[in-house]
Parts: sequence; structure tokens; C-alpha cells
Amino acid sequence: MHILKNTTIDFVRWRWHAIALSWVVILAGVLMLVRYGVPLGVEFSGGTIVYVKFDQQPDLQQVRTAVERSLPGVGQNALVQGYGDPSANQVMVRVPDVGAESGGNLSQAADAVEKALKTANLSNPRVVGTDIVGPSVGRQLTRQGILATSVALAGILAYVALRFRFSFAVGAVVATVHDLLITLAFLAFFRYDLSLNVIAALLTITGYSVNDTIVIFDRVRENMSRSRGMTLAQVINASVNQTLGRTIITAGLTLLSVLALFFFGGEVLHGFAFTMLVGIVTGTYSSVFIAAGIVLIWQGRQKVGGTAPSKVAAAPAPARKPTRRRAS
Repeated sequence: MHILKNTTIDFVRWRWHAIALSWVVILAGVLMLVRYGVPLGVEFSGGTIVYVKFDQQPDLQQVRTAVERSLPGVGQNALVQGYGDPSANQVMVRVPDVGAESGGNLSQAADAVEKALKTANLSNPRVVGTDIVGPSVGRQLTRQGILATSVALAGILAYVALRFRFSFAVGAVVATVHDLLITLAFLAFFRYDLSLNVIAALLTITGYSVNDTIVIFDRVRENMSRSRGMTLAQVINASVNQTLGRTIITAGLTLLSVLALFFFGGEVLHGFAFTMLVGIVTGTYSSVFIAAGIVLIWQGRQKVGGTAPSKVAAAPAPARKPTRRRAS
């Protein structure tokens, strides 16, 4: 299926503009994280989350006051917010500290929250779910998340270096790291918690971005082998334009699926879907502008030494007519 034919967009021309724009977004995200900190989910920070359903829409301030009274010293740091569809009358109460990590003490915070809400004369509160994670489990999950991301990046570097060139591998890894940083910046802008769902989305983005980059690099390698007298910039531009239709179709269909998750997947999948939305957009952007731009910066404006055959084949030499001898 071809939706674009014979495009001649000069993508390489905008590589420095794209790199500058990415730096602006990344630095803004870093400033947000420095100022407000990394919003960690309960899986990494440890804590208790209680999901409560009411007969009528409750006053969040009354819920917050009840939690603070039931957990002195801890309740002041509790997070109280609406959860899911407003018509469901559900509230999420997150307490950042769980105390002991073994035995029945694990559920003390959850029991205290439930008891406080029932004695606060609210609209028939009922606990419909509880998540409890101890601090040591959170630290272990943090180490495993960092390890998984590092192993993925190392595998990408090795695979692309073996299949293509080392400069291509550098471009792919830089583009992947770029996608992760941009996505983390947007998570910081919109204050999404860094949860296991978000980590899963980040790892999915890693594979998605590399797949798109490899498609373009594969076309670059093909064009390099049959191009003669062209610069690397010209080969990259031609390759990106040749794969542009495929890139738009793939990214567009994936984006539609993720939009369905974002709007209809519920609160549990909201962070995952938002991370995927940002990752798909920035992954497509980085494959076209960042990865190819890094390869060009690394290798410079050298000529491509292909050995393509000439377009017009040489004409065969005319056959000589045999000479006749007269008989004497």
C-alpha cells in the first residue's frame, strides 16, 4: 500500500533543528524533576493504596481529613483523588508508608483508612481494592527496571553494530535514549507516577523505536550499495523518503490502538497508554530526524562508494560480413 509516492523532502536539512528542539524538551523535563522530584508509583516507593467506592460522590477534603486523623504523622502525606469514571463515585487513597513489611502489620494502614472512612459519616464507603508494597520490594523493582532498560540498550547496540555499521548502532542507541528521555520529560510535565505499567511502556517504546530505525537503516544500506557519486546525506534523504509511507501507516495504526486504550482502558491503563502515545510520536520523529542525523554527523559528508551498473548498456559490436572470393 503506497500513500506517498516520489517524495523529495530534505529531512537531513532539519537535523540540527530537531536536535535543538529535543534538547529544549529534555532540559525542561530535567528541571521539572529537579524541582518536584520523580513521582514514583507505589511499586517503587512502597506504600498502601486503598480504592474506596461510595454511594454518592464524596467530598475529597472530608476524605483527606479523615485519613489524616486516622494516621497521625503519615496521613498528612497521603494522596486522595478521584479514581476512574466520576459516575462510579470511587476515590483512591495512597499512603506512602506501610511500616513493617511482614505479617499482619502490612495491612495496618489499609485497615486504618477503611475504619476512618466508615466512622467519618461519609456515604457508605466500601473498600473495593488494596495494593500494598513494602520499601524493600520497591527498591528491588527499581533495580530490576534499571537493569532491564540497560540490557535492552546494550542488546540494541550489539545487534545494529553487527548487522550494519558501528555508526548506525550509535545512531540507533542515541535515538532510543532520546525517546526515553523525551517520554520521561512528558511524564514529568503531566505528573504521571513512574509505575510498573509505565516501565513496561518504556521498554515497549524501546523496541518500537528501534524497529522503525532499522527499517530506514536497511534501506540506507541498500541504496549505499547501488549509489555512485552521491553523498551520504543524499542517500539518507532518499531512503527516508522511500520508507516514509510505511512509517506513517505503521505509526498511525499503532497510535489509533493506543488512543483506544487511553480513552477507554480505564484508570489502571492511563499511565501506560499516555507513555505509549508520547513514545510512538517521538519514536517516529527520532527515526526520521535523530538516528539518521547522528549517522551523518558521525561519518561526515563522505561520498558513497557504490558500484551500481550503468543505466545504458553498451551496444554490441556489429557483425562483419564474410567476403566472397571469385573463382578463377
